[in-house]
Amino acid sequence: MKIAVGLSGGIDSAVACAILKNEGHDVTAVMMTLWDGEYRKTGKHACFGPDEQEEVDKAAEIAEFIGVPFVTLDCSKEYKSSILDYVRLEYRSGRTPNPCVKCNHEMKFGLLPELARSKGLDFERFATGHYVRTEYDSSSDRYSLMRGKDPKKDQSYFLYRLSQKQLSESMFPLGMMTKTAVRALAADLGLPVADIPESQDFYSGDMADIIGEEPSGDVVDKTGRVLGRHSGISRFTIGQRKGLGISSCEPLYVTGIDSQENRIIVGSSEDAVKSEFTTVDTVFSSIEDISGSMNVSAKIRSAGNEYPAVISQTEVPGVLMVSAESGLFAVTPGQSAVFYKDDKVICGGVINPA
Repeated sequence: MKIAVGLSGGIDSAVACAILKNEGHDVTAVMMTLWDGEYRKTGKHACFGPDEQEEVDKAAEIAEFIGVPFVTLDCSKEYKSSILDYVRLEYRSGRTPNPCVKCNHEMKFGLLPELARSKGLDFERFATGHYVRTEYDSSSDRYSLMRGKDPKKDQSYFLYRLSQKQLSESMFPLGMMTKTAVRALAADLGLPVADIPESQDFYSGDMADIIGEEPSGDVVDKTGRVLGRHSGISRFTIGQRKGLGISSCEPLYVTGIDSQENRIIVGSSEDAVKSEFTTVDTVFSSIEDISGSMNVSAKIRSAGNEYPAVISQTEVPGVLMVSAESGLFAVTPGQSAVFYKDDKVICGGVINPA
């Protein structure tokens, strides 16, 4: 089978590429370049940063070692308009975006394979080193996105927006592997990947580079009483405790961000708990939609715990009501809520401010 593998220069995509090559597939490694040189500040290793050329060089070295062709595709213009502009708008609107979710859907599994084909690359499947699985149900003619075997590395939260077409054309060779097993296999194969750190954020510099200058404003309690000042609403997120710049006898948390009035609202930990919220722009994976309600396991942040919840369809298409009897701490507008049944992703959507 002809397969294009998204290579990043890291261990996971390298092992995925090697597995497919050793299985006898006709493999080509592809990599999207994102850095346009506009932002000059540096920091820790990230998906978007000035050290990108080092990653390109490493990916080329890996591809040569495995024995597969290597192609780079410049996606910097589209990344800026699709991801960076989205991040800027969301933060300025008082929401906390998740660029990785959007990037996976629109860039890695959208633009990258599309651009590769437009450049004449012929392939039947697109593979990555993500820790997820897919399953096809012939009775419903649908593909399901499923958790990876390694619970500590499962990345289904970040891929929940993949369409049925994207899932049908994707391969995830690491889905049934643990990170420990991947590292062991990389060592056995002698892959030159030991010195590459894993990306932890999407940008290596100061987020102010992307968001731009912001006006200062008031920090208030739920009654509107001014407690202090902030230097920009993008520096805060729901549930945040540190960095408020306020002295108080009781711990204070960010409970709301009012972009219209340019205010940060703080309160007790109880004030940051919600038992109901809605998701917008909801997409379904293993099922086409729901009628009535459904008991699910809900995840409202990538590194957070899961909680029992009930989802139900509202009268508005794409909007779900989510109820969690025990209440959820720091339900954050702009972040994604993903809902599971056992290992299957049922659906997910963007948490609504209201």
